[in-house]
Amino acid sequence: MSSLAELTIVEAGKKMAAGEITAVDLAHACLENVEKKNKELNAYIEVFADVLEQAQKADERRKAGENHPLLGIPLAIKDNILIEGRVASAASKMLEHYVATYDATVIKKLREAGAVFVGRTNMDEFAMGGSTEHSAFGPAKNPHDPTRVPGGSSGGSIAAVAAHMALGALGTDTGGSVREPASFCGVVGMKPTYGAVSRSGLMAMGSSLDQAGPVAKTVEDTQLIYDAIKGIDPLDSTSIADGFYPAGIRNKKVGVPRALLAQGVDPDVKERFETSLEKLKAQGYEIVDIEIPSASLALACYYIIMPAEASTNLARYDGIRYGLSRKGATLAEDYAESRAEGFGPEVRRRIMLGTYVLSAGYYDAYYGKATAAREVLRREFAEALKGVEVITTPTAPAPAPKIGEKADPLSMYLLDIFTVTANLTGNPAISVPMGMVKRESAELPVGFQLTAAHGDEQALFEVGKALQ
Repeated sequence: MSSLAELTIVEAGKKMAAGEITAVDLAHACLENVEKKNKELNAYIEVFADVLEQAQKADERRKAGENHPLLGIPLAIKDNILIEGRVASAASKMLEHYVATYDATVIKKLREAGAVFVGRTNMDEFAMGGSTEHSAFGPAKNPHDPTRVPGGSSGGSIAAVAAHMALGALGTDTGGSVREPASFCGVVGMKPTYGAVSRSGLMAMGSSLDQAGPVAKTVEDTQLIYDAIKGIDPLDSTSIADGFYPAGIRNKKVGVPRALLAQGVDPDVKERFETSLEKLKAQGYEIVDIEIPSASLALACYYIIMPAEASTNLARYDGIRYGLSRKGATLAEDYAESRAEGFGPEVRRRIMLGTYVLSAGYYDAYYGKATAAREVLRREFAEALKGVEVITTPTAPAPAPKIGEKADPLSMYLLDIFTVTANLTGNPAISVPMGMVKRESAELPVGFQLTAAHGDEQALFEVGKALQ
């Protein structure tokens, strides 16, 4: 039975439409794998008790004539996306018992499509991290080698798909939080154009950077989830409608910023990257070297802008209105004790950094310069994408590190060097598996990242399918 969980969404949909299997069968298969694997991998924080009931309702809808591509498909949902009546903790002690009072817009859309929600997945606390080690509920682990991280912050969602505990998933991507773990675990992960998917009902970390993104085993499956969740939303003033941006070009040219690749890319990763470029060449794509001068500044800009926005967003968790509450002798002590106990070390680190760069005397020197550099980077990407369909790099400069290996925050942050640019510029980007590299006794996946013009997700899907 559990082998059914290895189907792609497209394959499962065809089998259900033909009457060969049911949504209940699929749900059973995923739950069997959860039972076998989740204790070790810690991908799910909670598996919902009504999974089979949801699947049964999906089967009834299919019998009544519905045939949506996601009808009856088991999906895993990151723990910072609100589902009405469910706990949504953002993997933090601060919100350990918080129950969502409404559905995020992406959840509403998936409900309408008939998706089955298997459970809420582990993540870095409040999405702050690149490894899913910074969870209040323990680290998630990589299905290819449980001694290694799955990546983060959406590591639980990605591990659930890679370990066949769900056929697809939702994560959130603020600086690569869907794409980096997709690379480490060998699945497909996507960050849509900023605004293409509503952020209503997503717990905010960096409001100008965050996007919900789909995770699946293939590019085709990823596109199905994206098509279901995209679109303008009156509850999110930053959301945009289809066709908001002009159509991208189609000249079968792929741009490679070679100067950026010189910055510490693992030799094995570079070799797989060049092999993937050759695959695209064989399918008629032309590989073009391009220059994006400000790309080398992206990581520094990101780690100023993101903590600044995060410190502002997390100010609402004060121990007074909701969340963990601890009482001190004064109101100031109430705040201090609630936040000290409720937030983990990485969250506190980023709040302090963000507060510092926004403080009087430092705002212009740090935050002001970072936002100016961000605009330059956005223009450089837009200019480069006038001449090529997509820009490509490895998704991450190395395969998944061991748990605890990147204890120094700076070494962990460097893994984001290729992913943060798409969040700073708002461009859509996707990670597609490009092969395996050997580390000790394990074969570890690595990813190939594609970035397209604003609103041109279709280019990502076309080139991604050609590569996959």
